Amino acid sequence: MIRLLAMGGYIFQSAAAFALIFAVSHILRPEDYTAFSLALATSQFFAVAAFEWVNLAAVRYLASARGDDAARLCSSLFSAEALSATVLVFGAVAASCSGRVEPVSVLLGLAIAIMQSLTDLHFTMIRVSGRLGISALLFVARASTQLAGAVSGALFWGTPTAALLGVLLGHALGILLSSIMDHSLLQWSPSRTKRSELAEFCRYGMLAAGASVTHLTVPMMIRFIVIGGLGDSGAGAAAAGFSMALDLLQRPFTILVSAIHTVNYPEVVQHFDGGTEAAAKESTARLFEFIFCTTVIMLGGIMAFLPDAARLFVPSMLVSAFLAAAPGAATFYFLHTHLQATFAVLPHLQKSALRLIIVAACQLVVVSTLVAIITVTGTTVSKAFVAASVGTGVVMILASGPTLRFGAIPRWTLLLAATVGAIVIGALGVLPSENIPWFVSKIVFSGVVVLVIAYFGDFLQLEKRRPSRFHQRSEEFS
Repeated sequence: MIRLLAMGGYIFQSAAAFALIFAVSHILRPEDYTAFSLALATSQFFAVAAFEWVNLAAVRYLASARGDDAARLCSSLFSAEALSATVLVFGAVAASCSGRVEPVSVLLGLAIAIMQSLTDLHFTMIRVSGRLGISALLFVARASTQLAGAVSGALFWGTPTAALLGVLLGHALGILLSSIMDHSLLQWSPSRTKRSELAEFCRYGMLAAGASVTHLTVPMMIRFIVIGGLGDSGAGAAAAGFSMALDLLQRPFTILVSAIHTVNYPEVVQHFDGGTEAAAKESTARLFEFIFCTTVIMLGGIMAFLPDAARLFVPSMLVSAFLAAAPGAATFYFLHTHLQATFAVLPHLQKSALRLIIVAACQLVVVSTLVAIITVTGTTVSKAFVAASVGTGVVMILASGPTLRFGAIPRWTLLLAATVGAIVIGALGVLPSENIPWFVSKIVFSGVVVLVIAYFGDFLQLEKRRPSRFHQRSEEFS
């Protein structure tokens, strides 16, 4: 049940982020919302670029640490966070002095990036220590405050600055609450920081973060190539529908996989670092099962309910263009997420960060090349996602070596059942759903399939844990 709560807290945070965007976009004037969106997106980018390496190092090194080692690592991680914040502040000052960016925007974007990364780091420390319930409650509290603060600022003051201050308030509350629940930040002592640990964090974390940033660049490059190839019609319905599909269909897969990693990845690290080989293979195989089954079912659900979502949320003039691009976008993000999250598990465990960045660079080059070729030939915009999917699939095959050599074998019967279930759910998209009974029937049927797969997979360990398949095989061999 605690695992279910932890996943629910993460998913609530992501749902609140969706609600914040939709609410603020309806309250602020279009030009003010553009300024708000730009400032928020910029702060998110800098949070990833400047601090992602610290969070990746925290997950990898803290998950198997205990006692004094964990306390010392926490101090080193907070020191690394402070160093990154210092570099970011100097960069922001230089940008402000250039005169091209408003100082208020720089200050707010800087504050949000630093506060977000600090709360994320502290939440990560709480989560990897095994306190999943507390971390879930912290996610919910921060997301709720951000939503309420941003909407209140937009309603009462009607400015992007006020809305951004509301977001900043949510992060401030997150730091306050996490410091009450866990005293790691209050007990931070720079004198306990070890240079050797900082160097190790840099070697692993910065390369791994570079891989993450490179993967994030792939959708941006697809957008740049396709929209640029449309020329004068770049602002038309085809480009807008393409952009909306690119923006909306990334988050469901990212949210789901991040939630699964939140619950399961620390256990995988513990078994890999301090357990037996059989236990490491077992926990890793269960992680692979969890990620694949949930994402393939989600892909089927997206295909089934795309017409309904388009009818309810997409402007009428963009519906046809959105529906033309959305299936390809969903397929691309399904593969993109697995390349970034599933095939990267073994390199992360082995701290082979150089492999991660090579794989990410290969994806960027291959996908950009194929999409450019498709765009130059003048074929339909939706085929750009087909090219991106093919390129990502090729890189996945080339990157599968460490995973295959490790031998964490999922249950193929379960993977096959999830795939069949996803196909059946996706086929529901051809059924008319303007009629409420049909729509409800689609939801109920999809829910039943999800429950069946979840039960047989026992992903949240709601049943008593069964003996390891690897141990069973070893006993049979003996």
